[in-house]
Amino acid sequence: MSVTYIDAIREAQETLLREDPRVFLYGQDISKFGGAFKATKGLAEAFPGRVLDSPISEDAMVGMAVGAAIEGMRPIVEMQFADFSSIAFNQIVNQAATHFYRTGVPVPITVRLPSGGTPGSGPFHSQSMEAIYAHYPGLVVVTPATVADAYHMLIDSVRLDDPVVYCEHKFLYRWLKAPRINGDGLPIGKARITRPGKHATVVAYSAMVHEAVRAAERLKDEGGWEIEVVDLRSVKPLDIDTVLASIARTGRLLALGEAFPWGGVTAEVVARVCAEGFHLLDAPPRRLNSRDTPVPYHPKLWAAHRPTPESICLALRELLSF
Repeated sequence: MSVTYIDAIREAQETLLREDPRVFLYGQDISKFGGAFKATKGLAEAFPGRVLDSPISEDAMVGMAVGAAIEGMRPIVEMQFADFSSIAFNQIVNQAATHFYRTGVPVPITVRLPSGGTPGSGPFHSQSMEAIYAHYPGLVVVTPATVADAYHMLIDSVRLDDPVVYCEHKFLYRWLKAPRINGDGLPIGKARITRPGKHATVVAYSAMVHEAVRAAERLKDEGGWEIEVVDLRSVKPLDIDTVLASIARTGRLLALGEAFPWGGVTAEVVARVCAEGFHLLDAPPRRLNSRDTPVPYHPKLWAAHRPTPESICLALRELLSF
């Protein structure tokens, strides 16, 4: 029996609740209903009083979690959609992110953000907000792309003393499967070489890792190109050493992300590579993101809005031809 990405998130929360009495879950409709995506299904019955329904106020949800964390608890807050976390922005970036700096008292909260687009979700249920939170000192921002990372990175996030924004991709919830949850995982802040190669490097994270691999397989079949795919796994901290080591092997960089292009993770990757690894490049680095418009509702427009294997292949062909 296979394990899905959403199964891994649920199992991680079950493990944390079982092993650490300081952990509790807080969010809208997460108790008996099991959450909008059923990531907490059955946990309220298994752990009475520790899976709590919140009011429909993201600001209040995170504010309560900050207070509980200051007092020694380890709350996991579930946002129904990443987009709605903007309502809790003040609590996340002005309270949780700065509290240890101001007082020396840690705030070990984990805020789960169901991120990214799915067909028909539109502009209010599809955003990728990892770069916004990565901008602020004091926050850790993780973006698991595999079933194993969905499990291990959630456990590691809750065990950190820092506040963590855990960006889980909705498109992966039931599409991505694995035979089992393997190993202990890599530490937060360490990237993974998902696919080795020698002609170009694609640096990606979250669901775009899988699109990059699809594009790499097409280019291998098309022209024998060997594309290396680096999964960042977390965007803050950012493992620039693994990225630079990959570019030292390939000489070319495509930074790939589903978020909007302006000021995003891909821009940071390109800037860091140009500053620290310009001598390694044989071609100007490129980046590919979703279009700079709100996310459209129609599935065909949504497919044209975000990077796809086709658009990734096109960008890589141009990069390889330089």
